[in-house]
Amino acid sequence: MTRRLSPQGDFQPAGLGRRMAAVFYDFLLCVALLMVTTLVYKLVMMAFIGEARLRALSESGSLDGDPFLSTLLFCALFAFFAKFWMHAGQTLGMQVWGVRVQNPDGTAITLWQALLRFVVAIGSWLCFGAGFWWALVDKQKRGWHDLYSGTQLVHIPKKAR
Repeated sequence: MTRRLSPQGDFQPAGLGRRMAAVFYDFLLCVALLMVTTLVYKLVMMAFIGEARLRALSESGSLDGDPFLSTLLFCALFAFFAKFWMHAGQTLGMQVWGVRVQNPDGTAITLWQALLRFVVAIGSWLCFGAGFWWALVDKQKRGWHDLYSGTQLVHIPKKAR
């Protein structure tokens, strides 16, 4: 059963400037999340293999490109976005800038839609932001991640919040 998001209404699509402001705000939060996740990972590793061994591995470059850490960081980022998108349709940056992700009928997105948005948004950034710039061309101001996941970003005016 899909959950209706509050407030309800026929909201306008969010413009690119508002989207980018929310992205920048969330970028700062994600950097902090990645730093804390890495710290916890290193502390757990140190508990298992010891400080001297961890230091030796780190100085030799053996930990560069650690696939387990990379996977953990990817999952932590996805969990951050999925939790906020599926619960209220807004990350912290989206709340500040009055942007919400939702289905066209105003319901919360599913885990599958969140995964599609997340992966396609990464692809959009890898294409020098082309998937985000697409919102300037699309009549409904949708980016590639919106189109692919069947979602939309709307602007929630302050009086409706």
